Amino acid sequence: MAETQGRVAIVTGAARGIGAATALRLAQDGFKVAVIDLEESAAKGTVEAIAAAGGTALAIGADVADAAAVEAAVARVAEELGAPTVLVNNAGITRDNLIFKMAESDWDAVMNVHLKGSFLMTKAVQKHMVDAKFGRIVNLSSTSALGNRGQANYSTAKAGLQGFTKTLAIELGKFGVTANCIAPGFIASEMTKATAERLGLDWDEYRTARAEEIPVQRAGEVEDIAQTVSFFVDERSGFVNGQVIYVAGGPKA
Repeated sequence: MAETQGRVAIVTGAARGIGAATALRLAQDGFKVAVIDLEESAAKGTVEAIAAAGGTALAIGADVADAAAVEAAVARVAEELGAPTVLVNNAGITRDNLIFKMAESDWDAVMNVHLKGSFLMTKAVQKHMVDAKFGRIVNLSSTSALGNRGQANYSTAKAGLQGFTKTLAIELGKFGVTANCIAPGFIASEMTKATAERLGLDWDEYRTARAEEIPVQRAGEVEDIAQTVSFFVDERSGFVNGQVIYVAGGPKA
């Protein structure tokens, strides 16, 4: 923790789910954390939980797909918490449908949040990392990157983030900045509950059925992903760069 004292991390999409768990874990690790979500009010719950545990956090509302909003958000982080040197691009949405039913607007919305959002956030934050000669970027992909029925947009975006990560690793490595990617499998979260609802399935039954397909025989928890983020952003992980790790309970999605 001594190595992280004073360092600032940004986590996008951190009002709930994986993002909130990650923000809490990084605060436990000693980071000051900027909690970014679409609405500032939605991010306050995570900030309050961090503060209650003795950490320092800041809630910021920003649309990660809006360049001006991103620049303003990062500038505020730098002013109020300090220069950010850790970025977790977690913000994401789903607009699931079979390809012949998928609206162009649903394709664009998913691409804008996942890909454009990660690009804009990284572009804004990497300047601080390069200046500090230290940085950690973690992008959230998914096992859906391998293909998933009804998710042509989401699968494409998540696969794109893996290529984005590897390119960042090549471009920024010489500045002491690493970029890595986490591809979660089935994680019990608001997003997977929404999927069950969309399919017309009972959540508990859906979770149990999915867990039976996983070698470790359980659903993933948001804390499983937060733990992996903690590893990637650690000072001691500086030789781990450009990697994609599937946190999925087994070797198959």
